[in-house]
Amino acid sequence: MGLPDAISACLFDLDGVLTGTAVLHRKAWKRSFDDFLKHREGPNFRPFTDQDYYDYVDGRPRADGVRTFLTSRGITLPEGLPDDPPGAETVNGVGNNKNVRLLRVIDEEGVSPYPGSVRYIKAAYDAGLKIAVVTSSANGKAVLDAADLSRYVHVRIDGVVIRDQGLRGKPAPDSFLAGARALNVHPDQAAVFEDALSGVEAGRAGEFGFVVGVNRNDQADALRAHGADVVVNDLAELLER
Repeated sequence: MGLPDAISACLFDLDGVLTGTAVLHRKAWKRSFDDFLKHREGPNFRPFTDQDYYDYVDGRPRADGVRTFLTSRGITLPEGLPDDPPGAETVNGVGNNKNVRLLRVIDEEGVSPYPGSVRYIKAAYDAGLKIAVVTSSANGKAVLDAADLSRYVHVRIDGVVIRDQGLRGKPAPDSFLAGARALNVHPDQAAVFEDALSGVEAGRAGEFGFVVGVNRNDQADALRAHGADVVVNDLAELLER
């Protein structure tokens, strides 16, 4: 499996590692933030960029992404309530607007798993490794089902679990540690698979046995700098090591 012998469990991020939905998330965030900024600042607003996504949003729970990006623009909003309508000028309102747009994009474009990732997770499952998916997305179950990957997953720690258990989002290691506990393995027996810099940081902070950086966005050096033990462009590369 391209992993150290001591590894008995795999903790996979979802969007960008197993499925191409990171692109869909980025589109939904852009539409949501651009709507908000245009309404607040007028037609000459500075749009949300791909770099903003990687720097402030990628890998973080929804509300954390809203706060972190808006802080970068000098904007502070009240938290609001979890069921705030998508148009509300609150952290939850902006986040809920993003979720509505994400579900629309998923409905329009569908969910496609990376072929190499399907090969890898199936091989890991067949080899008897314990498997968890650890994602900040509240739509983890829907995405796994749509990608036909749920059959390989023993445990799912997603945005709903993170909220209900009061876990800190990545780059804190809480969600990965929760995945390891649910699989009944020590962190040093588990490998973390991440494409986001915040997720790689979380894997290193949790002192996991191995951290795999998945280079989907031409940031191999940054993934290593943030703590990846190895960087691959596709998970199937690990099967050939």
